[in-house]
Formats: sequence, C-alpha cells, structure tokens
Amino acid sequence: MNAVEAVVAARRRDAVRSRSVSLLLFLAIVVVFAASLAVGDFPLPIGDLPGLLFGDDVGRAAYVVTELRLPRAVTGLLVGVAFGTAGALFQRLLRNPLASPDVIGVTQGASAAAVVAIVLFGAAGPVVSAAALAGALLTGAAIYLLSRRGGVHGYRLVLVGVGIGAMLTSVVSYLMTWADVTLAQQALIWLTGNLNARTWDHAGPLAAALVVLVPAALLLSRALTGLQLGDDTAAGLGLRVERSRLALLVVAVALAAFATAAAGPISFVAFVANPIATRLVGGARAGLVPAALTGALVVLLGDFAAQHLLGEQLPVGVVTGAVGAPYLLWLLATANRAGRV
Repeated sequence: MNAVEAVVAARRRDAVRSRSVSLLLFLAIVVVFAASLAVGDFPLPIGDLPGLLFGDDVGRAAYVVTELRLPRAVTGLLVGVAFGTAGALFQRLLRNPLASPDVIGVTQGASAAAVVAIVLFGAAGPVVSAAALAGALLTGAAIYLLSRRGGVHGYRLVLVGVGIGAMLTSVVSYLMTWADVTLAQQALIWLTGNLNARTWDHAGPLAAALVVLVPAALLLSRALTGLQLGDDTAAGLGLRVERSRLALLVVAVALAAFATAAAGPISFVAFVANPIATRLVGGARAGLVPAALTGALVVLLGDFAAQHLLGEQLPVGVVTGAVGAPYLLWLLATANRAGRV
C-alpha cells in the first residue's frame, strides 16, 4: 500500500467511525427525548407516546405531552444543536479549545441586553429573547472589529472577547444589585439558562434559524481544514481567508445568539460539545454533526437530571455549569503544563 492509498484508507476509517458515533448519539438522543416526555409528575408509558404525539388520543395526557413537555424537549434539542455547532465552529476556526461563545463574550452580550430589557424596561417573553439576540450579535461584531487588526488570530480574539465579556458581566452585576427584587429574581432565572415554561413561541424562531444556519455551517465548514493550516497556507490553496473566516464567525455567532435568546445562556454546552465529540470519534477530528448531536444530548441529559434526578427541580444551566466548570479548570491546568497558555 502506497502513501496515497494509506491516506485514503485512514480517511475512510475516520468517516465510518464518525458516522457510527453520530448514529449512536442520535439513538441516545431519541431515548432521552422519549424519557423527557414520559417522566414527570404525570408519568406516561413510553409506548403511549406515538399515539399522543400524532393525535390518536385526546385529554389530559395529550395536553401534558404536546403542550407542556414537547415544546420544552424540542427547544432543548434545538438549543443543544445550535450551541454544539457554534462551539465546534469557534474552536476549530480559531484553533483554540477556549474559543466558545460563553467564554469569549458572546453570551455575556446576550445576557447584558436581556437584563437591561428586564430591569430597565420591565420586558418579558419575546421582547427579552429579541433583546438577547440583538445583544449577542452586536457583541460578536464588536469582538471581531476590535480583534481584526492585521487579521483575526485565535488568541487575540479570545482575549478581546474575555475582556468584553468581563465588562458586560460587571454591567449585569450592577443592574442586578440596583434592580427591584422581583425584576432581579426574574433576570437571575433567565441568566441561569432555563427550559422551564418553554413554548412553541421559543422553539419556532430557533427552528427557523437552524434551517438556514446549520446548512450554511456545513457548507462553510469545507474551508475549515484550509484555515486550520494557517493564513498563508490557506491563501496558497486558493481560499479567501478573511471572507471565509468572517462568514464562519457570523454563522457561529448567530447560532449562539438564537440559542441564547431561546433558553438563556446555558453555560458550557458550546464549550464541551466539540471536545466530547472528538474523544468519541477517536483519532479523527470530529465534524460538525457529532458536535451538534453531542450538544443536543448534553442539554437533554442536563435538563432531565435537573428535573428528575436531583431531588428538586433546577434550571438546566445549573447542571451544565457544574459539569463544565471543572472541565474548564482541567483544560487550563493541562494547557498550562504543556506551555500553551
């Protein structure tokens, strides 16, 4: 076997491994999704779910599933896909494991805008979601503009994002201490990242956004391999470096923005989805599909645990934060020993 045949065989094995992992992740999502519909204060046999979902039954059980549990589960699924895809795009594009929207300031921008809307204007519901979406997009644009001198580099963008995120976090802290107790409590619930009381009004806009953004991410991801080789090499291969990078950043920020607008800043999902997917795929670099499915599974599992396994109902962000924060500390410690940070 010559070198070319060896490379082709290795790529074929990686593709098979990636598809197998994606299939297993999909099956796990189906199981957790079904459990989230069946388990609760009003338990239901899983075998009854198809009839309830497709309108073969009416009454209390149908209302509980289709109007209460299904919108929550669908929103969690879509939020996980969005965060997982966004995290993979950021980390692969910037070649930095710290480059996720909740670390570099994008979700802090959404949080600040949402808290301003709640505390200063008494907003609720879709208005808060719209404010969060606008805040995330504006923050992403500001981070890009401030870090683009001489070309956007991974560590520069991360550092600029961390600085902007710290500034926005201080704004949120000030507003929370200044606000009326009732409004501060409402803002705190949103800031934790929460799927409680999610309705089709939350899931619908996010689903519409993903119909556009996920195919765009998959199409643009073809340029990621070249960009990861460095700007000079990518340009030598014929890539329009800045245009491709900007397009990928826009898609990644938009994914994080819509997800945050739908469920709040559910912490660390974007941060851990791609590394977990990469470990599952093995020697191959995880594509966007395994990362997206991993994000969906993390959110659904976190929400199920927060609702049914911890003794009292908690926001899903509490669980994902408890899992993600130790991983961040471990990553920083190992990277520091390796001399990369």
